Amino acid sequence: MGKLQFLLRQHVGAPCEPVVKAGDKVEKGTLIAVPNGLGANIFSSVYGSVESVLEDRIVIVPDEEQKDAFVQIHEGSPLEMVKEAGVVGMGGAGFPTGVKLGTDLKGGYILVNAVECEPGLYHNIRQIEENMEMTLKGVKYCMEISNAAKAIFAIKAKNKKAVDTIREAIKGEENISIHLLPDIYPMGEERAVVRETLGKLLDPTQLPSAADSVVINVETVLRVAEAIELRKPCYSKNLTVIGKLNGGNQPHVYMDVPVGTSVEDMIECSGGIDGVYGEIIMGGPFTGKAVAMDAPVTKTTGGIIVTIDLPDLHGAPVGLLVCACGGNEERMRDICEKMHGEVVSVARCKQAIEMKNGTLKCENPGNCPGQAQKCLQFKKDGAEYIIIGNCSDCSNTVMGSAPKMKLKVFHQTDHIMRTINHPLYRRLTVSKQVDQLPDGR
Repeated sequence: MGKLQFLLRQHVGAPCEPVVKAGDKVEKGTLIAVPNGLGANIFSSVYGSVESVLEDRIVIVPDEEQKDAFVQIHEGSPLEMVKEAGVVGMGGAGFPTGVKLGTDLKGGYILVNAVECEPGLYHNIRQIEENMEMTLKGVKYCMEISNAAKAIFAIKAKNKKAVDTIREAIKGEENISIHLLPDIYPMGEERAVVRETLGKLLDPTQLPSAADSVVINVETVLRVAEAIELRKPCYSKNLTVIGKLNGGNQPHVYMDVPVGTSVEDMIECSGGIDGVYGEIIMGGPFTGKAVAMDAPVTKTTGGIIVTIDLPDLHGAPVGLLVCACGGNEERMRDICEKMHGEVVSVARCKQAIEMKNGTLKCENPGNCPGQAQKCLQFKKDGAEYIIIGNCSDCSNTVMGSAPKMKLKVFHQTDHIMRTINHPLYRRLTVSKQVDQLPDGR
């Protein structure tokens, strides 16, 4: 294990303030940084010594010998322990879970996001299959803390073993049920989960609390249970490593990876890179970003993907269709540059709404009325190719118009999908509706 780097911003909110200095000895579970406003505590994930405290990170050199024991958080109320443990949303932007669960739902819903939305990632499903007991305890704690009367597991119907595991675990749990989802992207988007499970479409500015609910990732509920039952700080992450690796492109699923571990160490644990590659992506194919080998795992890291090389457009004119469900314009331009294309036109998906913080949100995630107007703009601007980052349904609508205009389409995930032998995002070939279990059981 090499040096570990703990970014001071691993969550929504301001960067944390370090509470250690160079030369300090730390243990697994030692508090090393505290919130400065909205945020969450950060803990060392190893025994070792602080090498340096930089503006944006703390660097720790691990001891050669690592013990299993950890420094426990203080006992308190369940909500106090979740806050002290530094638990954040571990499947998205990293919103502090103690703040989210502090909402009084007055008999509403905990919606457990077990969708594993991004293709190629498998750790959420593996957690359910292998650690359902603690996962269910976490759900019940979340219900207790937020005063929710019911909980619903949102999960793709294709994950039959995991679905059966949940069904067995919730026998006799009258207030906990399952809602099955189709295998399309982005069914795991927060408002899509609310829409599918509760039948309520929220505006882009509305939080799930507007539907008397809290959406919480399935790994997050596990960390909630660990904080309360084990008094364990949140310093580890479940994740998937996949792609152009020695030994093949099958996923390597890791539980409890120490936060701060480098991408390079995780790739080496998975066999190392097989020859020439294109990108190393941290996160999922849609929302992840290209990173360097020394990038550290954070509380929100879901995947590490090594891709094949990207195709060469030899300077051809390109239009970029930026979608709220995929990469932002910066990411799209990065991909175009790596493909040696020249950006001549940029448009947003017609359902992408800009928020006050500059991010985009979709009006109705996963349901698209068409993109012909945007394709027409690209054609008028002289594009020969378009790079899209759209969801399953939007990609389908692009294909209804772009080929007719002789526009060649690349999806931002194409090189990833080809690497992991996953169908490309073009035509929608599956139904957006799936049969439900009787009474959600």
